[in-house]
Amino acid sequence: MKLRALLPIAAIVALFFQSCNPPTAGENLEDSPYPILDSMLQAAVDLDALPGGVVCILRGDEVVHYKAFGWSNPLDSLPMQEDAIFRICSQTKALTSTAAMLLWERGLLDLDDPVSKYIPSFSGLAILDSVSLDSSHVTTPAKSTMTVRHLMTHQSGLSYGEIGDPRFKMLYEKHGVVDLFTTDSVTAASNADRIAQTALIHEPGARWNYSLGLDVLVQVIEVVAHEPFDEFLRREILDPLEMNDTHFYLPEELEPRLVDVWEPDASGRWKRHEHPNYSIDYPVAGARSYFSGGAGLCSTPLDYARFLQMYVNGGEFHGQRILQASTVDSVMVNQERHSRESNWYQGLAFGVEKEGSEGVFPSGTFFWGGYFNTTYAADPKSGTIGILMKQTYGANEPTTGQFHSEVFGTLR
Repeated sequence: MKLRALLPIAAIVALFFQSCNPPTAGENLEDSPYPILDSMLQAAVDLDALPGGVVCILRGDEVVHYKAFGWSNPLDSLPMQEDAIFRICSQTKALTSTAAMLLWERGLLDLDDPVSKYIPSFSGLAILDSVSLDSSHVTTPAKSTMTVRHLMTHQSGLSYGEIGDPRFKMLYEKHGVVDLFTTDSVTAASNADRIAQTALIHEPGARWNYSLGLDVLVQVIEVVAHEPFDEFLRREILDPLEMNDTHFYLPEELEPRLVDVWEPDASGRWKRHEHPNYSIDYPVAGARSYFSGGAGLCSTPLDYARFLQMYVNGGEFHGQRILQASTVDSVMVNQERHSRESNWYQGLAFGVEKEGSEGVFPSGTFFWGGYFNTTYAADPKSGTIGILMKQTYGANEPTTGQFHSEVFGTLR
């Protein structure tokens, strides 16, 4: 969505809402520690390039900036609230990996165990050679063994379909694989067995490829922990970190705080996101049986800040130890067997900025983002954490990159 095309609409919207502007990040700029950031975010809202969002920035243990801007619902003029709940999608991945590291600390899970030890159907997965128009496929046997570590680091040979190789989109649709999230009656176990009927995009361990690995990891965790993943995650991580607003499926009393996902229509105005392959109603509707370790959680910026703060603090939060400091160090180590031309490398739970890179972040900063336009980064050296949560699809606006530049650019 080009900003130039939005200018006439923005002028109309500005006039229409002149008397009912929402609380914005642009108010009281002289009192803001990030006036340029606030002005930039408000400008995106004023130009109708962004409905709204919430910013949370920490320095050390202190929240120095926590502010809502724009609209939760731009059609009904509902202002964004600081306690708004967002679908964080791939920000779920780091929590799933952390759950696996807890089991690893306790000696219950070896990261180099074959995945087939926990999911027997995975023993037959082979490398995709070709896919026919009827979605039948030809494979060649894999020479390497897929491990738990591969699942955690996007080196398993699995793929995504909806956001990945179109051949796998065909295969996953044929076999009923849940690719992102669902309101259907599916479990981690049944979905893993469906994936096992498909194929791999490359040899396990051969290279990095963004994938469903963290969704498969959920089934590994359930087998090892002998309980549903949501219960394990709640007891071991979410409750100790006081992440009371973080859920796969929202309790009824939290549903009104969930922000809809917005996308631009043909005229550049906002409409509720609709997609032929999934429903955005999954946090509040349907079977509520699939706990997607790669994309399923909803949360708030403040809740997620607690999780990141635990890592910045070397595994502790408010005096309670979640992970050993040595485990945190291990999580941040480069896990990629073959290097890529990139400013960052893949750790066990996050992307990590490389030493001497020319990227926005200082070296050692760990980060990730989510499908519906949420993002975060944390710099352990300065104790700086930045989180920006929006809920959009297909909105071509630059605020995420500008956010990171404003928060972390001066720390390089």
